[in-house]
Amino acid sequence: MENDSRRGARCWAVVVAGGRGARFGQPYNKVFHPLNGRSVLMRCLDALEASGAFEGAVLVLSGQDMPGYEALVQREGRPALVRAVAQGGATRQESVYNGLRLVPEEAEIVAIHDAARPFVASAVVRAAIESARQYGSGVPGSPVTDTIKLLDEEGSAVDTPPRERLCAVQTPQTFIRASIVEAHEKARREGWQSTDDAALYEKYIGKVRVVMLPECADNIKVTTMRDVSAFECPYRTGTGYDAHRLVAGRRLVLCGVDIPYEKWLLGHSDADVAVHALMDALLGAAGLGDIGRHFPDSDERYRGVSSLLLLDRVRGMLRDAGFRPVNADVTIVAQRPKLKDYMQDMRRNIALRLGLDETRVNVKATTTEGMGFEGEGLGISAQAAALIAREERT
Repeated sequence: MENDSRRGARCWAVVVAGGRGARFGQPYNKVFHPLNGRSVLMRCLDALEASGAFEGAVLVLSGQDMPGYEALVQREGRPALVRAVAQGGATRQESVYNGLRLVPEEAEIVAIHDAARPFVASAVVRAAIESARQYGSGVPGSPVTDTIKLLDEEGSAVDTPPRERLCAVQTPQTFIRASIVEAHEKARREGWQSTDDAALYEKYIGKVRVVMLPECADNIKVTTMRDVSAFECPYRTGTGYDAHRLVAGRRLVLCGVDIPYEKWLLGHSDADVAVHALMDALLGAAGLGDIGRHFPDSDERYRGVSSLLLLDRVRGMLRDAGFRPVNADVTIVAQRPKLKDYMQDMRRNIALRLGLDETRVNVKATTTEGMGFEGEGLGISAQAAALIAREERT
């Protein structure tokens, strides 16, 4: 085939999204799962559209997934690239064939892609298409880094293929449309099954050209929930603010430390304004509301309670939601009393309650140079910032 004979050929994609993904461990199709706010399926279609290589795409879905797809469209918008939706079959091979039947005959090249590969790079898409133009086929692949053993029926190793001759193939597997349709039709007539379109092409048409690019390393397939967590940002941040009035009376407590002073902070609990701000920062980072929701001042159980005990409760809430504290920074705003001699004890208390090394906790104090309610000695306020991380659960 001449190198330029199919340059500018019309290209379509068949996006296979009909599998149940049993290893994903969820009661729904894994391509509907959100990745940082956008589903696996829509991220996949975004990536294909961003390549600028396709006139359209056929999406293959099982009948039971159609309501879920329509609900997804309502939330995330109807993808412009999808021109038709095909009914999935009993096997992946049948699903692909159903999708191929809806690709227009004038399309010369078709790329068959798994919807569970949502981050395929445009360079990989274009390279596979260019290979199909030149050689009739283009299949992305990445080098095998582990030593591979061939096993017999009893599980014993009988051969070690040379690693430099091996690769792991991916999608989009790209072909001249007429050739891959011919391969599928021959396989249907003969009852020959494969989970890989390239294998059909090899059996009925000829050698498959493998395209290996550095970007293939990022073309990961979402198979289990562990794969999802690898794509999601594990960190979240939150901020908190609290203020309490200073009145004459009992002890003043900040970050669990008794501060000698003639006034104390008025509140339902011990009014530890610094810990309250920190609790709000932690709850906010995890999307769990605020301390007023969890520890209302209308609840007598919390009258006079140590805020450090409430901080323990917040840490437990984070744990239940799948998060752990990473670091915390608290700023106390007070004209008086002077707090520098108590900073280290405050820091130690917070670190102990959050299960952190003291280097991950900071407590500092500042004045307002006489301005505002803090400067006038009417009250003390505190601000806090917190970083939390998602815990990996097995």
